[in-house]
Amino acid sequence: MSARVPRIPTTLLVLALAVVFACTTVPVTGRHQIMLLPESTEQEMGLTAFREAVSKAKVSADPALNAQVTRVGTRIAAATGRTDYKWEFKVFEDKQVNAFCLPGGKVVVYTGILPVTRDDAGLAAVVGHEVSHAMARHGGERMSQQIAVQGGLTAFQVGYAQRHPATVQLATAALGAGATIGILLPYSRAQESEADHLGLIYMAKAGYHPSAARDLWVRMAEMSKSQQKPPEFLSTHPADTTRIRQIEAWLPEALKYYQPGS
Repeated sequence: MSARVPRIPTTLLVLALAVVFACTTVPVTGRHQIMLLPESTEQEMGLTAFREAVSKAKVSADPALNAQVTRVGTRIAAATGRTDYKWEFKVFEDKQVNAFCLPGGKVVVYTGILPVTRDDAGLAAVVGHEVSHAMARHGGERMSQQIAVQGGLTAFQVGYAQRHPATVQLATAALGAGATIGILLPYSRAQESEADHLGLIYMAKAGYHPSAARDLWVRMAEMSKSQQKPPEFLSTHPADTTRIRQIEAWLPEALKYYQPGS
C-alpha cells in the first residue's frame, strides 16, 4: 500500500513561490533577505506616512537646528549613493529621544535627541543609523516577515481546524507567540544591529569619525540606566552593552571608509 502524500495548502505554495522569487541583498553587508513587497510600494507608503507625520507634528522653525540636520543629513544621503531617493529632512519639536527615516529618504529628527548627539558627528551617528534602515529596506522586510508568519498560521488553521478546532486555537496562539519571540523579535534586533553597522560606514564616508557612534551609545546607555527595560530576548532592540560592543568591533572596518573633510 503506497504512502499517502499530504495535500499542501495553497497558502503555503504561494508563500514558497514568493520566497523563491523575492530575494534581495542588503548594501555593504551583502545579507540576503526575503522581500514580498516591491520597493515602489514601500516608497509610496513612506511618503504617505511622512506627509501624515508632518501634518500632525510641530515642525521646528529654528534656523540653526534645521541647518544642522539638513547639513548632516545631506552628507549622509550623498554617502549612500541613492540619488534616486527624494531626500528630505525635518526637525520635530518633541521631547522624544528619537529619529526616523522612511522609505524613499524622508528623515525626521526630534529635538529631544539633540542634547544627546551634542554635535554634527553625534548627529551623523543617529542619521546614519536611521538612513540605513531605509537603505536596507528593513520596513519592507518586517512587513514581508509578518505576511509570511500570518500566512503560515492561516495555512495551519485551514489545514487542521475541521479536525481539532479547540486544539488548533491553542496551537495557533502558541505558534504566534513562538513566531514573535523566535522569529520577529530576533530579526528586529538583527536589523537594528545591521543599521548600526551600515550607519558607521555611511557616516565615515560622509567625513564623520565613526568613533562618535560609540560615544553616542555610551551617553545613551548612561541616560537610560534608570529606565526599566525588558530582557534583550524580548526586546526589539539589542541591549546598550551589546550595541557598544558590536560598534567597537566594526570600527576598524568603518575607518577604512573614513574620509576627513568630505
